[in-house]
Amino acid sequence: MDVGAVAWLVTIGLILGLLAVDLALAAVRPHVIGFKEAVAWSLFYIAVAIGFGLVLIAQHGGEFGTQYFAGYIVEKSLSVDNLFVFVIIMSTFAVPAQYQHKVLTFGIILALIMRAAFILLGAALLNLFTFMFLVFGLLLIFTAVQLFRHRDEDPDVQENVLVRATRRVLPVTDGYSGGRLFTRLDGRRAVTPLFIVLVAIGSTDLLFALDSIPAVFGVTEEPYLVFTANAFALLGLRALYFLVSGLLDRLVYLSTGLAIILAFIGVKLVLHWAHKDIDDSVPEVSTALSLGVIGVVLTVTTVASLVKVRRDPTARAHAGSLRATPVNERNEPRQ
Repeated sequence: MDVGAVAWLVTIGLILGLLAVDLALAAVRPHVIGFKEAVAWSLFYIAVAIGFGLVLIAQHGGEFGTQYFAGYIVEKSLSVDNLFVFVIIMSTFAVPAQYQHKVLTFGIILALIMRAAFILLGAALLNLFTFMFLVFGLLLIFTAVQLFRHRDEDPDVQENVLVRATRRVLPVTDGYSGGRLFTRLDGRRAVTPLFIVLVAIGSTDLLFALDSIPAVFGVTEEPYLVFTANAFALLGLRALYFLVSGLLDRLVYLSTGLAIILAFIGVKLVLHWAHKDIDDSVPEVSTALSLGVIGVVLTVTTVASLVKVRRDPTARAHAGSLRATPVNERNEPRQ
């Protein structure tokens, strides 16, 4: 895929422009995001992502367009798991509703920066060493197994290494200080709890990136498509948070569905490595088939979750974890 410097600059400019609008709205008018506003922004970002995909198809053909849409759907589905953790973080730190918009926008900016770095590194490794397809594939399969094993648990936000380190190193105020990240405490510079929340969201998304970037490389090897699929999925994450945060508890089988998707893409990467390095008779999984499998898994997961909740109203979803949560911390009700 031939993408020139101008296309990259225009794309990055579009993404930065959308982020600037989000930041301006959060800074100028901090407010609680209502349902209608969340729906409007969600539809807007989906329309932008679809429009971008149609432009890709017109300029580069249907194959690259299909790869982009497959990557976008993978990232969008994985981002719902991010939302689970965001809800846990917001409730754990009791973030006032009017400041959640701001911290989510900053969190998305951090996520884009970190993922851009991962994409550049991943693309370079895949170009230099074809066995990295095997490494990425095995990483996704391992992650899928761990996520399935701990599908009924939630990550422990308070025990996040960076959060604990920040609390030890920097003075933290008790209040949110009007939604600022920094303030003064007893005459010296201090951070507010909103800064701690941002650290928690950023470091958590760093862990998500370790799974999502290899997953997208499983459906396309084009760095431009990997970056844009990530970017447009993340841009809609803030609006999606306010739209579905109250409904997430109903998706009781989401972690199971995501584990299946990660395992499927992991196997796809392993087969791709074997096809390249061992024997070209080893079958590969096409992008169209990948898109179909992902769509079916997400549909079945959603329908099965809604049926389960209807039959058992006490059933609640969990974000899933990559490691076991101590027994005394499990099943604690969210505030």
